[in-house]
Formats: sequence, structure tokens, C-alpha cells
Amino acid sequence: MNMQVSNVMAPPAPKTVEAMSLSPVMMRDILIKTMFRTNLENVSALAKVLCLPVNVTQQLVDAARGQRLCEATGTLNANNGNEMGYQLTEAGKARALDALAQSEYFGAMPVPLETYREQVKRQSIRNIQVTRDQLTSAMGHLILPPALLDQLGPAVGAGRSILMYGPPGNGKSSISNGIRDALGDKIYIPRAIEYSGQVITVYDPIVHTAAEEDVDDPNSLRRTSGRYDTRYVKCERPTVITGGELSLEMLDLVYNPVARTYQAPLQLKSTGGIFIIDDLGRQAEPPQAIVNRWIVPLEENRDILALQSGEKFEVPFDTLVIFSTNFHPNEIFDKAALRRIFFKIKIDGPDQEDFLKIFAMMARKRKMPLDEAALVHLLQNKYPTIDNVYANYQPIFLIDQMISICEFEGIPYQMSPELIDRAWANMFVKEEEIVH
Repeated sequence: MNMQVSNVMAPPAPKTVEAMSLSPVMMRDILIKTMFRTNLENVSALAKVLCLPVNVTQQLVDAARGQRLCEATGTLNANNGNEMGYQLTEAGKARALDALAQSEYFGAMPVPLETYREQVKRQSIRNIQVTRDQLTSAMGHLILPPALLDQLGPAVGAGRSILMYGPPGNGKSSISNGIRDALGDKIYIPRAIEYSGQVITVYDPIVHTAAEEDVDDPNSLRRTSGRYDTRYVKCERPTVITGGELSLEMLDLVYNPVARTYQAPLQLKSTGGIFIIDDLGRQAEPPQAIVNRWIVPLEENRDILALQSGEKFEVPFDTLVIFSTNFHPNEIFDKAALRRIFFKIKIDGPDQEDFLKIFAMMARKRKMPLDEAALVHLLQNKYPTIDNVYANYQPIFLIDQMISICEFEGIPYQMSPELIDRAWANMFVKEEEIVH
């Protein structure tokens, strides 16, 4: 597959405590909470958990020693490369418990929101150039009319919003996934960000796919670690897919009252990637309300979130939003909302020629021999009953139905007019009176 070479600039590792741009109290508290919770005693192990360079971690430990919150254990541990051990003093333990009562958060130091903004610019979804080859190879498993790629390519390259609409079962979701696969490069997702002294966790293994990391060879002269700020995780560009379950409150910060920390909402987790709203019109809230929520982010590249205190603040909005619906846009939106969605692309069912191509490709995949009489029966006797409206999902549905019948009857895979009739009967439910 023709993948992109990433030209995303990595976030540089902080060289000093000052370069972290966090309050000294917050850094000190996260250090001693981490020591308290993990019982780690040597600086290199703490540095790993705090996701900081060893020299910066040492500066933090020295500052905590100066405040008599920790002390050297006085033993050089041979197992730890003769590193000095450190432990919390009684005052340090008391401070750690105090700090944990305010927020349970410990471990990776957060990235200040301002610092994160800079990284978002370096890896913006709008800097991406997607070529026709990349898009075609990412969509290789789909048979799409060339005119559709003509429309999709510029839409993806612009990194703006896309509305895909058309009858169900024609691969709007598969096309969305193909767009995601075409992006192909890697970006850096912060484990947590800090705003106004509050920690907001962003990296989420359910949404983010961490890239394979180069592990250092201890015998090698060239060390590869320390090349970037490990408070970030190098990931594939994220994709968030929501459907009928999407509600407006899912787009707000999530506060955990027990841990007293926040979790980023879905659209912040999808920064630098794609947010797919599938099945628009099936949510509890009307589609117009859902699109209204996206108007400011889509137009101004910023989103507004609120803390528990009610304080509102801005976060970057750098996401390709794909709306996908089975309804006609005029049925669910007013003109002002439609104007704000940059690209509107109709995804129609295949024509007869493409339908046959898909049918043949699926039959080959499923090892089902094609039969001319069965296909003629399907096209001449069955499709006219539904006005010859073809859909992309139908070939695989019919073939899988025939396979199930063959397996049940204990006969080799085959298709015949009679098997087509049996498969067809399962594709549609007859309209009939239901007597209550």
C-alpha cells in the first residue's frame, strides 16, 4: 500500500523544569504522589513513570529534598546501576495524602494546553496531502465509481467537514474507514493536558492506536530515546466513530468526582484525525441540534469546553468531521447548517454493471462458483420487483445466505434460481397486515 512518509515534527523533550511551563507546586505534588503510589525509589524509574527526562526528574527530586519532603536513603543500589535511592519523609507522606485528596492523578506529567496547541499545529489534519493513489489503494476493497473519488479526494485533502448521504447499505461507513486508512501517517497524542491547574486525560487506548516504538539496544552507541517528549504517545491518526448512541453531552468534558480529574471528550481525543458521525438522524437529539454543536468548531478551528466551576476555555479543533446519513440533507437540516458543511457527497447504489462486479468479487472471495442461469434469474425476475434498485450490501448478503443453505443441506457451494429465491426471501420482509 502506498503509505505516506510522516513529516510531522515530534514535540521536543523538555530540557529543564522551567521548560515544562507547569506550576512548581503541581509538579512537586505529582512527583510525591507518584512516589507514594508506586514506591519507586530511584530517579530513572521515576522518570519513566513521569514521562520526563532523567535530568528533569532529578531537578524535581532535588527541589522536593530542599523542602524536606523526600530524602536520600543513603544506599547505592547495585541492581539499579549504582543509583541513589530516595524515599518520602513523614512530611512528604502527609503532603502526598493531602495532594491525593485534591486529585488522585499521578504518573505522566501533563502537557500545558498552550504547549499542546503548538503540537496540534505541527500535525494538523489540514497539512495532509492525500493523492489519488493513496485514496484508491485505501478503498481497494470497494468498487466505487471514479466520479466519487474525484469528489472525495479534495474533500479529504481539505481536512474540513464532509456530509455523505444516500440510501442505506452502500458503504458510507466503509468509505469513512477507507478515508481513515488513506491518512497513514503518525501523530503525537498527549497522555494528559493541563489547564488552570486541572488535569485532563487525553490518550485513550480505546480510541488511539499506539505505533510500534524503537526500543533502545543497550549495547548500541546511538541511543534513540530522548528524541521526543514522552508525555506524548506516538499514534496512528485517531478515528472516532459514533452512531445512534451519540448525545450532545458526550461532547463535554467528563469529570470523575472520585479521582477529581477530567477526561477529554470524544472530539478532543480525535484531534489530528477523523470524527465520524454515522447514521445521522438516528440519535435522540435532532440532527439540526447535533450540527449546531459543531458550527463554531468547524468554522473557527476551536472548541469551547467548561470545567466543573463553570469556567469556559478554548481547545484546538483540528478534526476532519464526516457526517453520514440515509436521509436527504434537506429533510434534516436548514440551509444555514448545510452551508456550514463544506463538502456534500451523494453515495448512490451501484449500477447493474458495478453490481455484477461486486457480486463476482464477493463470490470469488467466498469460493462460491458463479452460475449464469441464477444471475439471469436474479436480474430479470427479482430486481424488477424492487424497481432495479441495487445496493452494495446485497451481493454479500445473497451469497452468504446461499452458503448457509448449502451448508445446511450438506451440498457443495452452488447457486441456482431456486437458491436465489430462498436467499432473496430473507433480504426483504413482506409488507403485510399484522393482526393485533
